[in-house]
Amino acid sequence: MGDPKRKSSAPNASPSTEEFELARKKVASFINASDSREIVFTRNATEAINLFALSWGLQNLKQGDEVILTVAEHHSVIAPMLDTAKKTGAVLKYVSLNEDGVPDVNMFKQLISTKTKLVIVHHVSNVLGSSLPIEDVVVWAHDVGAIVLVDACQSVPHMVVDVQKINADFLVASSHKMCGPTGIGFLYGKYHHLSAMPPVLGNGKILYFTKCLHRILYKYTKLDTTFSPTTLNLFCLETLFIQVALAKYLYESLRTVPGIRIYGPAPSENVYRAALCSFNVENIHPTDIATFLDQQHGVAIRSGHHCAQPLHGVLDVNASARASLYFYNTREEIDNFVHALNDTVSFFNSFK
Repeated sequence: MGDPKRKSSAPNASPSTEEFELARKKVASFINASDSREIVFTRNATEAINLFALSWGLQNLKQGDEVILTVAEHHSVIAPMLDTAKKTGAVLKYVSLNEDGVPDVNMFKQLISTKTKLVIVHHVSNVLGSSLPIEDVVVWAHDVGAIVLVDACQSVPHMVVDVQKINADFLVASSHKMCGPTGIGFLYGKYHHLSAMPPVLGNGKILYFTKCLHRILYKYTKLDTTFSPTTLNLFCLETLFIQVALAKYLYESLRTVPGIRIYGPAPSENVYRAALCSFNVENIHPTDIATFLDQQHGVAIRSGHHCAQPLHGVLDVNASARASLYFYNTREEIDNFVHALNDTVSFFNSFK
């Protein structure tokens, strides 16, 4: 199979190379990377993290080095780090939850030390909806010579993420959380880090989805034609304001449901909460809730541990239900969901 990154005499080779590099430039522009060479395409964020672990992790971590995570990380973060620690002798340290049920920011300061070589954390939790002060965490890590990888899968689709501003060394995200296709994601890395990393795979890699990715990113960025930088920022900010308002409305509406426990912070002027709510209702299994909502009301939510089983262990529950919003949702749909949830709760409580 031809490689779109290489020059060829084939008639379509040059356009393929151009589209591939254009897609890379658009991703770089989308997160404000300083150089398009800092973008590495992968099949998803999970592969991006594994790529980082197999290359940077195995090359740089040694016996006794410490890696800082939180108990709220996705399995796609925890599993590669457990494997890397086993191979290198590095030690994983976990930031736990505070009294508000969110990762304890002060604990970062306690755990980060001269032994710390890597901090790998989420930007926004896929369960709690809480966000970490990434810029502060990066400063604390850099002060002791550690690097930072940010799992931005939940933040990049919902807010402006500027990698130069937050100054993270690495960042990962995926397409399908931005209404794009499955099977494409990326690893961002500062160029001096990426250039020093050994390759994990040989040269037989298949690079695909270039045209489709170009179309998806064209909708989001399109900086070279339609949008000026100011227009793009205003669009992103307006979208963020809408989602913040919807997140607050969802949270406040769910609080009216009898016996409900919502995980994560209450939204306020000073506390950002992502547009999702994970919850349980007393004496009703979350899978029963999700099934009844689907079959009786046509409402789709998720139930389970959302690939964050350690976090659910800390919360002392086996699973939770999760309702997630995006830019296309409305207050009316939230009202319909809460009405359906109240009906679901009434149905199961009628058997008591």
